[in-house]
Amino acid sequence: MNLSLREQFNIIIASFPTNSNIICAKMTVLRTALSRQALPLKLRAMSRPRSLSTSSITASEAASEMLHKFQDKTIVRKQTLDGNQMQKLCLTLGRRYGLGPQLDLTLGCPPNGTPVPPGYHLVYFTPSELEEDLGADGTDRTFNAPAPFTRRMWAGGQMRWNDGTELRVGEQVEEHTKLITAVAKKSRDGSEMVLVEVNKEFWGERGLALVDQRSWIFRKEIDFSKIGETTSTKSPLPPPRGKSEVRDVIVGDNPLPDRFLKWSPAALFRFSALTFNAHMIHYNESWTRDVENHPGVVVHGPLNLINMLDYWRDVHRVDGSVLEEISYKATTPIYAGEEYSISSSKMNTDYGMFEVLVKKGDQVCMTGHICEASSWSY
Repeated sequence: MNLSLREQFNIIIASFPTNSNIICAKMTVLRTALSRQALPLKLRAMSRPRSLSTSSITASEAASEMLHKFQDKTIVRKQTLDGNQMQKLCLTLGRRYGLGPQLDLTLGCPPNGTPVPPGYHLVYFTPSELEEDLGADGTDRTFNAPAPFTRRMWAGGQMRWNDGTELRVGEQVEEHTKLITAVAKKSRDGSEMVLVEVNKEFWGERGLALVDQRSWIFRKEIDFSKIGETTSTKSPLPPPRGKSEVRDVIVGDNPLPDRFLKWSPAALFRFSALTFNAHMIHYNESWTRDVENHPGVVVHGPLNLINMLDYWRDVHRVDGSVLEEISYKATTPIYAGEEYSISSSKMNTDYGMFEVLVKKGDQVCMTGHICEASSWSY
């Protein structure tokens, strides 16, 4: 039986390895991990790959070609972290006082020197490609695997913050991007894909502030001649109605609230605009349903990552706890208009480790493992 693209997504993402054994590094280890020395690369010296036609190239050959293209290459970009972008993100998230109780963000931008909350750097250093260089689905093709493995999905990653050097509004920051590894993988249904890991370092005026490692899966490009041949087992969702919602609810005997969220198409469009993300699954309903076989427009993975980090700040930071590291994995799509929840549970009482779950009912859609540090400057 032919599988829809959405069903293929779930099979592929289930085969992605889970980083559930995150180790909470103490300050000495953290300083070592966040030193100016580059993180260890899993790159091997390889001979120049032969010229390959896109019709015959395998995932292994695509990974080899990608490693050759980007091996020992660091892309450096500079950007001033302007307050306007930060204000618009907070308004999109519905966080009117998201940067402090005295700062009403509906009245103006945050002043220079305002610390950038964990995850909010994702609205900076956005793609800088011309439209003609985007993929057929609207995705940017920076660090892409070669054709036909051009359909990128954000599968997971890890972020580590360096205490005392946090990014701040108004400062000029450098982003250093380097390929870590590209390897051929197979999903449970036997289809080929390329797993790519990219490392991003963000250097501010006080030194290295953040290491952001991202894992992407590249699948074969869409065969437009076969659109309509597959059928989805999921019925289309009804058109989303109403505004976005974010509310905290105490569930059962847990003293910590669960956070329930629902995002409107308008909010998803705003987030796409802020991140300069033209991937059509987030705003083009006909593409999403007719080409990708999703039942509705998809909530961004990075948006839910920010939601997880905001939840942790709101619930756990009240006791002075400080975020040091998060590892995360996306497993199941969430769609506009669907209600879902974020909750947390402590994994290790000695080292301040938490598991954060994003769920639709009983279905886990995203997992995160958070490690606390001992201090933070805002």
